[in-house]
Amino acid sequence: MSIKIEIGIDVKADATLAWHCFTAPEHVTKWNFASDDWHCPKAENDLRVGGHFSFNMAAKDGSMDFDFGGEYTEVVPHELIKYKLGDERVVEIRFAHNNGITTITEIFDTEDENSAEMQRAGWQAILDNYKKHVESL
Repeated sequence: MSIKIEIGIDVKADATLAWHCFTAPEHVTKWNFASDDWHCPKAENDLRVGGHFSFNMAAKDGSMDFDFGGEYTEVVPHELIKYKLGDERVVEIRFAHNNGITTITEIFDTEDENSAEMQRAGWQAILDNYKKHVESL
């Protein structure tokens, strides 16, 4: 049985840049991994209700990879993204903007294979990489 976990981060970026870097495939491939020995070699994103996304996440040594993907159920540009994963888990991402800072909050259903704390740490590490990428532009 899944539980809901909430994570978040503040990024020094306006609404347009924060949204673009979070959703454009050419940016997703630069931050969507939890540790330096992984990467995201391919990203496809059809950001609209009913659209699908697929992000390939892979160990740099080639030992493992998987596709993380789902279907968008709600999209409000610069404010909200909701999607359903293939196993029916739900993810909600909120963007709040204030004086050049964008606060991103993600709420996600856990899966049963890994501990909730491991999942929280992994998702937070990915969000931390997103912040580093955006703030380096």
